[in-house]
Amino acid sequence: MSKIVTFGELMLRLMPEGHHRFVQVNNFNAEFGGAEANVAVSLANYGMNSYFVTKLPEHEIGDSALNSIRRFGVKTDFIARGGDRLGIYFLEKGASQRGSLCIYDRKNSSFAESSSNDYDWNKIFKEAEWFHVTGVTPALSKKTAALAIEACKAAKAKGVTVSCDLNYRSKLWTKAQAKKTMSEIAKYVDVCVANEEDALNVFGIKTQKTNVDSGIIDKNAFIKTAQELSKRYGFKKVAITLRQSINADFNKWSALLYDGKEAFFSKEYSIQIVERVGAGDAFAGALIYGLIKQAEKDPDFKDTKSVVEFASAASCLKHTIEGDFNQVSVKEVLKLVNSDGTGRVSR
Repeated sequence: MSKIVTFGELMLRLMPEGHHRFVQVNNFNAEFGGAEANVAVSLANYGMNSYFVTKLPEHEIGDSALNSIRRFGVKTDFIARGGDRLGIYFLEKGASQRGSLCIYDRKNSSFAESSSNDYDWNKIFKEAEWFHVTGVTPALSKKTAALAIEACKAAKAKGVTVSCDLNYRSKLWTKAQAKKTMSEIAKYVDVCVANEEDALNVFGIKTQKTNVDSGIIDKNAFIKTAQELSKRYGFKKVAITLRQSINADFNKWSALLYDGKEAFFSKEYSIQIVERVGAGDAFAGALIYGLIKQAEKDPDFKDTKSVVEFASAASCLKHTIEGDFNQVSVKEVLKLVNSDGTGRVSR
């Protein structure tokens, strides 16, 4: 079974009930989540040997965070303990023309203050096949930026395939900071995951003739963006998600996967959104699973087209599930891939 490692921060998520605004409520629902942890959970749900690496405070809230991923079968052998606090994010779910709002409270968290002494990369990457990180991790602090680069170097030295979701977060760092650090990380990346905004904000690559807010999607322009990313940074594969945001409740969703020679598009889904957070992570997790299964010559993943269809469908389903984690099985995703997507009752 493939050993897959992800590296990032696991946070406490606090959110008002339903679609209430922060200023309306006295109580918040508490859950856990975070980009790379979300990917780890997806892969564990698909039956993979999924390891999540982070640092958590050594108290009851840290224990709760740890248990939140253990329950899905994620391996926690290499999680360091210590520091003073768990990172937090507050989420106000949007509706119709009111977009969702995310507020971070994660400065000086245990993970943001972690160091090389907390992670033994030789042990972590022993017999590993895949390593995944996102642009969120290096954005947290100078320490985590150095750690992300260090981890990618160690993974490549072990012959591990490296994937990175650019995941630009303007509330965490500037475009200039992102370009400097992510350009260094890109040297070690085999598979890049992005959207048109990430490509522009991180690497200055603009997708022409496209405005996702107005619903204008030029597929040839997205292919050119994928080709430019691959050419400039040497990525073997580039996946780009295509989201048309009609409003906060209704999106159109599809994706492309460029394999260095040809680009393949998934079918487009019209989604009535329950939860948008974690959808990109669900795509990344399913993409990793699909590419590994394609290499293993699994009949359900016979070509690049079938891989991007699986990843897009998995992300589509995540939009219907509350919380950060995509709690679906391979069977459920394949069922959507091979159906008309009407959501009929299964009896």
